[in-house]
Amino acid sequence: MPKTAHKVVVIGHRNPDTDSICSAIAYAELKNKTSDLVCEARRAGKMNQETEFVLKKFGVTPPRMCTDVNPKIRDVDYRQIPGIPGSTSLRKAWEIMRDQKIDTLAVTSEEDELQGVITVKDIATANMDLFDTGILAKSRTSYRNILETLGATMVVGSEDAECTTGHIRIGTATPEMLESSMEKGDIVILTNRYESQLCAIEKEASLIIICNGAKVGRTIQHIAAETGVAIMSAPCDTYAAAKLISQCAPISYYMTRDNIIKFTLVSPVADVTRVMAKVRHRYFPILDADGKYCGMISRRNIINLRKRRIILVDHNEATQAVEGFDQAEILEIIDHHRIGSLETSGPVYFRNQPVGCTATIVTQMYDENGVTIPQKTAGLLLAAILSDTLVFRSPTCTPIDVNAANRLAKIAGVDINEFANEMFEAGEKLDGKTTKTRTGVASGTALTFEQTASAAGFQKILNGNHTITVEVSDGKETVSTSATFTKAVHAASVTLAEPLAVDGDITVAVLQVTGSIPDDAKFKAEVTNNALDSSPVWQDATTEVKKGVNIVFENKTATNGAAFNFRVSVERGESGEGGYIEAVSGAFE
Repeated sequence: MPKTAHKVVVIGHRNPDTDSICSAIAYAELKNKTSDLVCEARRAGKMNQETEFVLKKFGVTPPRMCTDVNPKIRDVDYRQIPGIPGSTSLRKAWEIMRDQKIDTLAVTSEEDELQGVITVKDIATANMDLFDTGILAKSRTSYRNILETLGATMVVGSEDAECTTGHIRIGTATPEMLESSMEKGDIVILTNRYESQLCAIEKEASLIIICNGAKVGRTIQHIAAETGVAIMSAPCDTYAAAKLISQCAPISYYMTRDNIIKFTLVSPVADVTRVMAKVRHRYFPILDADGKYCGMISRRNIINLRKRRIILVDHNEATQAVEGFDQAEILEIIDHHRIGSLETSGPVYFRNQPVGCTATIVTQMYDENGVTIPQKTAGLLLAAILSDTLVFRSPTCTPIDVNAANRLAKIAGVDINEFANEMFEAGEKLDGKTTKTRTGVASGTALTFEQTASAAGFQKILNGNHTITVEVSDGKETVSTSATFTKAVHAASVTLAEPLAVDGDITVAVLQVTGSIPDDAKFKAEVTNNALDSSPVWQDATTEVKKGVNIVFENKTATNGAAFNFRVSVERGESGEGGYIEAVSGAFE
């Protein structure tokens, strides 16, 4: 039976930034308000500290992780057939198979734990074993199963009893023959002959089944009750009773218990298909996240696979998309980057605009659909714009981004500059965070605090006073020690790790530095055209860079071949105000 349609996943790129997360949340909200789709924002990776700060500030629950949209069993219309208890009779199991048009049933506990499977082949095999007259005792068949299968009524005894001893006997011959063939504890199928009934009781049968709906005399009932013999009255004749009696046995006796091939709701369809191709079974049980049985699946169900439906935001590159996107149905793409290599199996709604942030596009779409932007959503969209445009200083920023941000700031009730400072600071803060954990460290081992030992780590520590705390435990006792330090970085430089080598000579270049450099900062730009030499000639190009004019190289020699490199350095001035270098670009010939 079909299940409720899965939610449409609105998701950004891998290694998500603030725009990727916030735009997904805002756009999922918009789609839920303006379409029949049920959308849910998801994230394709771990959130950074900046994004965590933004969501916490505006009280928004982080989206759930989704790193793979390859089709899973939960995306298939599998058969949600309830499991049946092991006490179910073979006859009842066959009737369920017939009515449900299925040849395999799951045997489960009251808590839906899978205990085994029973197939129509198992039932057929059981019915062919005609000579095992002790089957009811071996399988401890309940009287309820016999009553249900034969349509009988209990005359003497308890319906809750079980068959524990004896063989099945047909007592249609003379009482003398019955007496010679019967043993104590047997199950006897009889007609309305008083002598045969009395003989069975005297021989201490465990159960007497009287056929053709014949009434049981009071005397027989009284004697049977005194001697502990149970009596049932069945409407069928002795032939039918004899045919049906072995079908009363519980399926737990015949079911397969071990080495059951089963799948979970999150099993990849590709893996399931491979397994199915190697075995001859038609149906396989499915377990949910808690290991509980929830349905059966067959090859035919796989054919009717429903692909996951996704909407991509803030990217359109195959290398950035969530794993399995090519096996999903892409409904829409909302992005502000260049058009990449991603291909779709069909036409999609693709909106791509040359603005600084996907959140700007989402803001426009709220307006186009006449939907009021909630305060929390406005805060998320604002944070995305400020993050992606570096507070309007990015070269990709447009007046559309600025106007959208100013409007969103009013809705969110925040000051742009104050909020931006809080957001960027939170993105770099290490306060209260455990940066490294080691186990099995031998006594006397020298350890290094990587956060200050590497350039990348040190950059994440803000200027100011800091405390490092080291906590050590031997499993019995924990001790800690702390050290304080002050970070006061006032200068920085940028250069190429690997010079750009060319054939021929380099005679002229142009260099552009973008970013925000305070007026009182000391700025210097240098270039070289023989960077591979042991002692490169560095030429001061500060004036040319500031004016944006060509740099003519004075050096005419390059022992190891022509190679270009630059060196840009900035030092804070008396004001102590900091800036940043966003990019260094240029060309040479």
